[in-house]
Amino acid sequence: MVVGGTVERVKAWQPRVPGIVEVFHARFVGHVYPMHAHNSWTLLIVDDGAVRYDLDRHEHGVLGSTVSLLPPHVPHNGQAATAHGFRKRVLYLDDAYFSEAMIGCAVDTPTFTDPLLHRRVRQLHTTLTHVGEELDASSRLALIHDRLRDLLHGTDPAPARADPRLAHGLRDLLDSRTPEGISLTEAAAVLHADPTHLIRAFSREFGMPPHRYLISRRVDLARPLLLGGMPARDVAATTGFHDQPHLIRHFKRILGMTPGQYARGADGFRVRTDR
Repeated sequence: MVVGGTVERVKAWQPRVPGIVEVFHARFVGHVYPMHAHNSWTLLIVDDGAVRYDLDRHEHGVLGSTVSLLPPHVPHNGQAATAHGFRKRVLYLDDAYFSEAMIGCAVDTPTFTDPLLHRRVRQLHTTLTHVGEELDASSRLALIHDRLRDLLHGTDPAPARADPRLAHGLRDLLDSRTPEGISLTEAAAVLHADPTHLIRAFSREFGMPPHRYLISRRVDLARPLLLGGMPARDVAATTGFHDQPHLIRHFKRILGMTPGQYARGADGFRVRTDR
């Protein structure tokens, strides 16, 4: 979309991640949001330029490493703070993401200059651009939730606690559900644990988050199938990857080669040993 000789872009989608209603990426220059309200929480970062908005008769701004959390049902507006415009990324979160009691806290403090929170939000947006990464996205969203809760309450985050029993319980669950996978919500319910504590306990015990472990197990399942001559697209479907590109991306990240290169290496070895 071109406005006044300047390109304005919008991209929006609904990921299969519980708690996220919509992902919205936009580049605006002249657009001015009138006063309006959402029935969801609005988590906003600005990658370029700056945004100013009014919330509860107070003016706020978002730029640089600032993160803004706008509560549901509270009117606000928005526009570029300079003629340069802005580029933003937004997560619209289910209205149950926080309790109604938290709305007042978010009205009083809707912006946070917190490098850890900003980094986690950026990483979540990157994860959401890849299909098949729902467990990773849910894990990142849970950590963001806890960070925002601590910031809104003005409390220090609780240190990660060792919980080997819980960590091993989740590993057993992931091992038993490797191809089909399991959501973070379901795993937490099965193990009677808080999702964030579950992630932290697993990461502390095994040195990697649950989604990384699940992906590595799927790659392990894929390797003998590739060596046996199964086409990569069928291997992806059999081992729980979303599609062949999803398999290729993670296979190369872990093993340093594509599934095709891996399978061709096996073919070459068989030729040599047959001589």
